Amino acid sequence: MTATATTAAAPLPAARPTTRAGWEARAASLRIEGRAFIDGRYVSAASGRAFARLSPIHGRAVAEVAEGAEADVNAAVASARRAFEDGRWRDRAPVERKRVMLRFAELIRADLEELALLETLDVGKVIGNSLAVDVPFAADCIAYYGELADKRFDEVAPVGPRDVALVRREALGVVAAIVPWNYPLIISAWKLGPALVAGNSVVLKPAEQSSLSAIRLAALAAEAGLPDGVLNVLPGFGEAAGRPLALHGDVDMVSFTGSTEVGKLMMGYAGASNMKRVALECGGKSPHVVLPDADLDAAASGIAWGIFYNQGETCHAGSRVIVHRAVQEALVEKIAAVQRAEIPLGHPLDPAAGMGAMIDEAHMGRVLSLVEAGRREGARVHCGGGRALAETGGFYVAPTILDGVGQRDRVAQEEIFGPVLAVTPFDTEAEAVAMANGTVYGLAAAVWTEDMHAAHRLSSAIRAGTVWVNCFDRSSLATPFGGFKQSGFGRDRSPHAVDKYTDLKTVWTAYR
Repeated sequence: MTATATTAAAPLPAARPTTRAGWEARAASLRIEGRAFIDGRYVSAASGRAFARLSPIHGRAVAEVAEGAEADVNAAVASARRAFEDGRWRDRAPVERKRVMLRFAELIRADLEELALLETLDVGKVIGNSLAVDVPFAADCIAYYGELADKRFDEVAPVGPRDVALVRREALGVVAAIVPWNYPLIISAWKLGPALVAGNSVVLKPAEQSSLSAIRLAALAAEAGLPDGVLNVLPGFGEAAGRPLALHGDVDMVSFTGSTEVGKLMMGYAGASNMKRVALECGGKSPHVVLPDADLDAAASGIAWGIFYNQGETCHAGSRVIVHRAVQEALVEKIAAVQRAEIPLGHPLDPAAGMGAMIDEAHMGRVLSLVEAGRREGARVHCGGGRALAETGGFYVAPTILDGVGQRDRVAQEEIFGPVLAVTPFDTEAEAVAMANGTVYGLAAAVWTEDMHAAHRLSSAIRAGTVWVNCFDRSSLATPFGGFKQSGFGRDRSPHAVDKYTDLKTVWTAYR
């Protein structure tokens, strides 16, 4: 199979659709680019192979995507290395890098509807979220780091009176950015922004389930003025493209977001090759700890949105509720009510839908198998628990609440990555903390209480990269995001994210 996509999308109608039918018509008018982007141009895979991308919305092909392999990895890395070594981006004045990145952000904003539609077709998230969240947040991220370009300072160390010691941060070189399928645009931006502002060249490897928006980003970056070779986009399967990229001896860093299982492989690949840097943001099993004095309406809203938004396909989704037994029943009823009223499952191209499709049939099957495991281990299915919208041909799971889950049950320990909430009661605060910390993960958590003394005690005791108090999933580009334990290491977002894409150099000068 050979790629048949063109290098540019067809012009889109000016008026934004307001109905499912309108968005379906818009989707039918798209000519989707599916080739790799290497050294400033779109190219087919060296083998000529491509794979059909089946949309989770209906199970039918929407594009053909280049099936990158080792030859394509070598070409992309060589392109990135040339661009880094000759300084075409690294050596530009910071204010010039800033102008290009701000232009890149503006082009993303101008391309809102096409990027949103590509994201929804590719991964099954609802079009309203792609329009309101994924595309704007990606643009904001690129702009945020662009603004940092001329605001970062090196240091002068306090040494002797006859010496000057400069401590400089320098770009690492070639960065392999390997991103997952749940938030392709946002997480790509989280990596591209700080890597580019530091002066690196990047090979962006999207998940095979979500290549389309990354491929489109490459054209926008080139239009913004990013020099050829500084950003290469390499679609393909993990074993054929991701593995040789992570093992490549001319890659200086792998920045990976995805499962803990694959994150461990990335660490092994680094050790087996050139000891390249590795930054990992991996799985999560984030708990909500709800004390008996909590505002249950606020908690129910935060919990429902925290697990059912993006159909639960979120690394830090609040997939566990650890609730005081005295308010357990009332809270569960309120969570279900919020979901029914505010986050309805529907067709992803319907602007009224609040939840969409699972990424593919295999993942839907895994989610449903874990729900069945919860049943077998004694959990009560309060709502949901099965497949939904099967008549569409797509891959949908009904929003599910499992009540009475035991702390050692699989649904309390394993990352489900779907719209499945596990509810476990507790009696004492110490018990709640032990449960919250009682998994291999430590990405995020929340505490719900009106007692600020308790809030501070629990937020200090819970081992997680982010702990929200009386809210969930509030975020800013100014705050770092990442995890403890097997949720990974290294941080995305905030100025701190730039640090991992640089290395420290000391330049010591003695003078007479």
